[in-house]
Amino acid sequence: MANAGGAVVRWILQLHRDVPRAARFYSEGLDFSVDVCTLRWAELHSGPFRLALMHSPSNADMSKGYSSMLSFTVADLNNTVTKLMALGAELDGPIKHEIHGKVAALRGLDGHALSLYEPA
Repeated sequence: MANAGGAVVRWILQLHRDVPRAARFYSEGLDFSVDVCTLRWAELHSGPFRLALMHSPSNADMSKGYSSMLSFTVADLNNTVTKLMALGAELDGPIKHEIHGKVAALRGLDGHALSLYEPA
């Protein structure tokens, strides 16, 4: 659907070596709904946010270290970090306890950056 004020984001796309595993990561770790999932393509959503996952046969596309960063507000940061790590994420530094809430940086599957925030 077009917007009179300009472009509207259709989805954010990430490249992954294993699309079904990545779809499970977002579905089980962050409660995304999976709309479509094949070996080469997946579409997921959380509220109005849409995430597309596309197969990449190697990490040549990701080898320069550039990645999108997805940032999420969560109700229970410690529980979410535990779930994501069980699904293959790695904590990228310690969980920070700021005056406004807790913050964690993680690397998801295929090195994609994730930021989690739990308000105080």
